[in-house]
Amino acid sequence: MPTYHERLAEQKRTAIVDAATTLFLESGYDKTSLARIADAAGVSKATLFKQFPTKAELFDAIVTDYWRTEEGALTPPPGDPAKGLKVLGDRYVALLTRPGMVALFRIVIAEAPRFPELGQTQFKLGKQPFFDSVRDYLVAERDAGTLVVDDPVGTATQFLGMISNFAFWPRMLLVNWAPTEKALAHSVDEAVQTLLCRHAVTTAPGAARA
Repeated sequence: MPTYHERLAEQKRTAIVDAATTLFLESGYDKTSLARIADAAGVSKATLFKQFPTKAELFDAIVTDYWRTEEGALTPPPGDPAKGLKVLGDRYVALLTRPGMVALFRIVIAEAPRFPELGQTQFKLGKQPFFDSVRDYLVAERDAGTLVVDDPVGTATQFLGMISNFAFWPRMLLVNWAPTEKALAHSVDEAVQTLLCRHAVTTAPGAARA
């Protein structure tokens, strides 16, 4: 169990990250100072600087937190692509619909022309690790003889794109876009079946023969 001081430090860290996200969205990355973030988070500047010496490091932490999957989440083992792709698709939906994810993307989009490193951080620390896990899973299924995947990068891009185009991107423009859990699950099922129809080479559970 974490000690009292460890719990307190984690509470302060959470308050700092939450305050920074809110202020970045309201005022922009450039116009938000670390001192202002410390004040909004209810911590001293010394406490903030101890955890995040620079604004860039704070933004890195925000991105990493938002894209962190549940503890113990591992890439599914190969052998049943229908099941494995479903797990990855549901996990992607959970990330994209996490509270604050839209706000994070809006910060990056708004500030990227002046601070291109924000976009690089969002990709490198955020989407890239998850994308890599999907690509690696497709390679593993290919090596196991269950899928024909000549271009793992392209196939992973298509799979995740089918999901995000319904689960996430409309929320960037439509304030009231809130599909039901059933609709989100259906979008994943459709993406899985579309990929299997194109790439499956076995009659694994739920898969279509190529």
